[in-house]
Amino acid sequence: MRKTILAAIGFVAVAGYAQAATETFKAALSGAAEVPPVTSTATGNAVVTFDTATKQITYTVTYSGLSGDATAAHIHCGAAAGANAGVAVPFPSAKSPIGGTATLTDAQAADLEAGKCYVNIHTAANKGGEIRGQLAK
Repeated sequence: MRKTILAAIGFVAVAGYAQAATETFKAALSGAAEVPPVTSTATGNAVVTFDTATKQITYTVTYSGLSGDATAAHIHCGAAAGANAGVAVPFPSAKSPIGGTATLTDAQAADLEAGKCYVNIHTAANKGGEIRGQLAK
């Protein structure tokens, strides 16, 4: 009986640890969030699930209303809202819906936790980005 109780406690502890290691970040994408701001009626949403133990992210990005086809899409890390940074996670395809996984470096993971990562969708008419959204818990 004692072994059964200890095993159950161990299972609950492990299951609780697995839950505690997952965080969700979201962003609403708009032209107004671009730096500098872009006049666009396009909108989008991004959801990033982050495993703090493995530093792996799973992302889903959707958008509509762009001025033309998306030419690139990615996650940038290293800049708060109102500033620009380099590409951290290039998406293999820019076509909505976008989904995939990637593993962040320690610096990128720290930036994500600090609110210094954003999703950006680029078009031919807006080479610097047409819509953007800062990722936040």
